[in-house]
Amino acid sequence: MVNFVLVAGARLGAWAWDEVVPYLRAAGHGVYPLTLSGLAEKRGVPARQATHVQDIVSEVELQGLRDVVLVGHSYSGIPVGQAAERIGDRLSRVVFLDSSVPVDGESFASAWPDGGAAVKASIAENGGFWPLVPAAHYDGEGLTDEQIARLVRGSTPHPGATLTEPAVLAGPLSELPATYVLCLPDGAESDDTEPDEDVAELLSSKHWRLVEMNTGHWPMFSRPRELAQVLIESAVE
Repeated sequence: MVNFVLVAGARLGAWAWDEVVPYLRAAGHGVYPLTLSGLAEKRGVPARQATHVQDIVSEVELQGLRDVVLVGHSYSGIPVGQAAERIGDRLSRVVFLDSSVPVDGESFASAWPDGGAAVKASIAENGGFWPLVPAAHYDGEGLTDEQIARLVRGSTPHPGATLTEPAVLAGPLSELPATYVLCLPDGAESDDTEPDEDVAELLSSKHWRLVEMNTGHWPMFSRPRELAQVLIESAVE
C-alpha cells in the first residue's frame, strides 16, 4: 500500500479527482486529494509559489504519511516536484501527469514561448489572478459535454503569483524516482506529440520512465479508471 497525494492543475481543486479516488481506494491505497491555497474551497487564501509547495509538504507531514506517491497534474507538477525534494524518505515516487516540471529559477509562465508575457498580462488585467477559460478551451480533449460543464463550473481563478514566481530546487530533479505520464489527444501519434525539452532530458535518467495515455490533458475526467491503473502501476515500480 502507498499513499497518493493528488494535486490537480491550474484553477482546479481536490474535487477534480472525485472519479479517480474510488479506484485507488478499492486497490487498498491511501488517497489524499489536495486543494492548493487560493483555489476551490480555499479561494481567498493568499498564495505564492512557495505557499503551494508548503501546502503539499504540510499535507504529508500533518497526515503522518509515508510511502508517498505525489501526483502533480499540469501546473501542479511545479510545486509537486519541489515538495518531493522536501519530504525526504517519506517519498516513494513522483508522478508528473501531463505536467510542467520545475526548473530551478524558472516559473510556470517563463516556459511559455513568449516567456510568459501573455500570462503575466492576463494576470495583471484580472486583479492578480489567471482568469477562467471558456468551455471551448476543452475542445478536442476527449471530454463529454457533461465533463466540460463540470470543469467550467468547478474552476476558480488561479492566484497569479504562483505562476510567475520561480521554482527553487535543492538538487537535480533527475535523481527523484519519477514517472511522466504523457497524454496524447485523440488521434495523435506518439511521434507527433513529444515531451518538451526539459522533460525529454529528465527521461534520460535511470530514475525516470515515460507512460503514454491515449486521451487529452484532463484524464481524471476523460479516463479516470485508466488513470487510476496507471498510478497504481507507477507506484509499484
